[in-house]
Amino acid sequence: MHWHAYSWTGQGRDRENDALRRPSRDAAAHAAFTAAAIAPNRTCDWLLKRSSQIKATFHEPDRAVAWLGEQWDVVAPMLMHFHDHRARRLALAEVDLPGGVDVQWGDWLTGGRFASVAVICCPNFHAPGYPCPTGLR
Repeated sequence: MHWHAYSWTGQGRDRENDALRRPSRDAAAHAAFTAAAIAPNRTCDWLLKRSSQIKATFHEPDRAVAWLGEQWDVVAPMLMHFHDHRARRLALAEVDLPGGVDVQWGDWLTGGRFASVAVICCPNFHAPGYPCPTGLR
């Protein structure tokens, strides 16, 4: 197993466009989904996005957890309502990622923005038929 890291920061209202947040059987809609940088509704669907959206790939879960911590440090000063739960989130990620559980954090930022940070397991328990976006398998 390895892990792919993704992130998105944008206007919170953009999350209302459900068509960009879920894959579709319609070719044009699916192409729009894969091209959209916004976080998908299901964490495993990050694997269907273009590989250029991958921020990093990890072969060791502790490196993925460290990346999550770095992302939190960037986002924390911009949080709409700051709660220092960095240590708790990282402790849970240390258990979840090696166990095959995706980690995705979503937080409201000032100015109506929203940040999403994710580390996705590959292969993925919830989508065993999804190919690795980088071809690693």
